[in-house]
Amino acid sequence: MVALGTSLPDTFASMNAAKNSDNADAAIANITGSNAVNVYLGLGLPWAMASIYWQSNMNKDYEVKAGPLAFSVVVFLITALICFAVLIARRFFVGGELGGDKTGRYATGIFLFGLWGLYILMSTL
Repeated sequence: MVALGTSLPDTFASMNAAKNSDNADAAIANITGSNAVNVYLGLGLPWAMASIYWQSNMNKDYEVKAGPLAFSVVVFLITALICFAVLIARRFFVGGELGGDKTGRYATGIFLFGLWGLYILMSTL
């Protein structure tokens, strides 16, 4: 819910930045920064609170086993690197991360949504 509440306004801000800019640098930076804050605060803050709680009330360190989380992080890293490679390739071939002909826009969009779906599938399996 927090991610939705923070990402939705950023989506509209990025859309506005993309429409009013010669390139999509501001839009891409806004979305990337928003997602980074969601991940770091969404995971880091609860873990910090749990660590403080466990240390003060149970006198033990709070441990999270890496298990499935490590796999999910690796899959996310791979899909993120592929996503950045696509954006760099679009800048080289199309002249920007966004725009281009209709077929290229839709193909890139479908591919990036496919990456997201692959990440979700791999993380849930």
